[in-house]
Amino acid sequence: MDSGLDGSGNGRLAALDRRVQEDLSALCYPPKNWIPPTKKVDGETVYDVVIIGGGMGGLAACFALFRVGIRNLRILDQAEENSEGPWVTYARMDTLRSPKQLLGPASGLPSLTFRAWYTAQYGEAEWERLDKIPRTMWMDYLIWYRRTLLIPVENNVAVDIVSPDGDLLKLVLSGSGADETAIWARRVVLATGREGLGEPILPGFIENVPGARWAHSSAQIDFAAIKGKRVVVIGAGASAVENAAEALEAGADEVRLLARREEMPQINKMMGIGSPGFVAGFPELPDEWRWRYLHYNNVAQTPAPRGSTLRVSRHANGYFHFGVTISHVEELDDGLLLTTTDGRHLETDFIILGTGFDTDPMKQPVLGGYAENILQWRNRYTPPAGLEDAGLASFPYLNPDFSFREREIGATPWIEKIHCFNYGSKMSLGNVSGDIPAISEGAAWLARGLAANFYGEDIEHHWQCLQDYGTPELRGDEWTPSDFPNS
Repeated sequence: MDSGLDGSGNGRLAALDRRVQEDLSALCYPPKNWIPPTKKVDGETVYDVVIIGGGMGGLAACFALFRVGIRNLRILDQAEENSEGPWVTYARMDTLRSPKQLLGPASGLPSLTFRAWYTAQYGEAEWERLDKIPRTMWMDYLIWYRRTLLIPVENNVAVDIVSPDGDLLKLVLSGSGADETAIWARRVVLATGREGLGEPILPGFIENVPGARWAHSSAQIDFAAIKGKRVVVIGAGASAVENAAEALEAGADEVRLLARREEMPQINKMMGIGSPGFVAGFPELPDEWRWRYLHYNNVAQTPAPRGSTLRVSRHANGYFHFGVTISHVEELDDGLLLTTTDGRHLETDFIILGTGFDTDPMKQPVLGGYAENILQWRNRYTPPAGLEDAGLASFPYLNPDFSFREREIGATPWIEKIHCFNYGSKMSLGNVSGDIPAISEGAAWLARGLAANFYGEDIEHHWQCLQDYGTPELRGDEWTPSDFPNS
C-alpha cells in the first residue's frame, strides 16, 4: 500500500490532521472552561473530572467533555503508552467484528473517522477493497486520534481506590507514572472497558489446577510455550475461538474447544436490530423490556466471528466439542486429566478459559468498602419465572448520566459522583460505552450529564455571573427619543 506520505512528511495524513483542526475551529472548539475552580482548604488542586482508563472509551469521553467546556480534568491509564485497552494485549482476533463503516469515537466529525484516517494513508481504492478492520490497525487509529486531539493520557498510573473526602472524591494512585500518591476530583468516570466492573469468570474446577497449567483468555499467555502441547479451550464464544486459533498457529499439537451448548450459536441477534432508534430508545424502555432484550440475547448467545472460527477449523488438529461440561480436573505426572459431568475423560497439557467476565460492582476494588450500597438490577426488578438471570441481576442500575445510585438512600451519597462509562452500563443504558458502534453517543450523553450536574451544583456562582455581567450591547447612540404625538 502507498502510505500517502512524501519524503518531507507533509503527506495526506498531515493534511488530514490540518483538516481535523479546521473542522474543530469551525465548531468553535475548544469552548471556554465555564466551571469555577474548586480549591481544597489545604490548597490542593481539585479536578472537575478524573477519567480512569485511556482506551477507546476514555478517549471518547475526554473529547466529549472537552467539547462541552469541561477541561479541568485528568485521564489516567495503568498500561504502557499505546497499549491501552485490549487491542494489542489480550484481544487476539485478526480483525474487528464491527463493520468498517461504523463511526466509533469520531463524535460526528467525518475527518475523525477511521475511514478518513485509512484513506488518507492508503487511498479510496484500498478502502473499497478492505473487508474488516485489522485489530492492530484499530489501535494505530486510536493512537492517531489521541495525538491529533491532544488528549493528555497519563500512562503507568493506577487508581487503587476512590473514596469520599468531604464533598470531593479522593483517588489513591500508584504506578511508575504517578507523580502524586493522591489527587482529588468532583467527579470520577470509570472508562474501564469490558472487564471494568467485575472480574474474569472462573469455573469451580479450576481451583485445584496449578497456575502454570491454565490461563484466562484475558491474561498474557505465552503461546510459544504451547508449541507441541495439547490444549483445551473452555467455551465457544469469540474469546475462546480466537485463543484456540492463536494456540494452533503457535504450533500446539492439538486444540479442543469444549462447549456446554449442544450446538454452536450462529446468529448475532443484537447486530440485526441496531439502529438510532434502538440506541436512543433502549434507556427509555421499562425495566421489563430492557431485561427481556438482554436475557434473550444471553440465551441465544453471540457467535464468534466467521473469520475467527475459520482460523480454527482450517487446522486438522483443531476440534469443536459440544455438550461437554467439566466437573473436575486432576493433575497427572505429564499433564491434566479432565472429567466431564457424564463420566468421560480427556487428557491435556494446558487449559485456556474463554469464559468471559462477569459484571458486579462489588468485585471492583477501586470502589472500596461501599460497593455493597450500589443499586443493582436485582434490587429493582424481579423477572418472571423462566427469565431469571443472575448475570443481569448483578449489573448496576444507573442514572441517565451513567452515575451509580444508592441502594440505601443517604448512606453513601458520594457514589452518585462516580460514573460507570464501561460495559457495566449496558443493562441500564444500552451498549453505548463498551463497544465501537455507539461509543460517541454514549460519550455525548455522559458529557451533557456532567455539564448539567456541574451547572446545578454551581448555580450560585452562575447566578452571580448573570448579575455581574455588564458588557453593553447598545452604546446609547443608536437611537433618539421622540415625543409621543398628541391626537
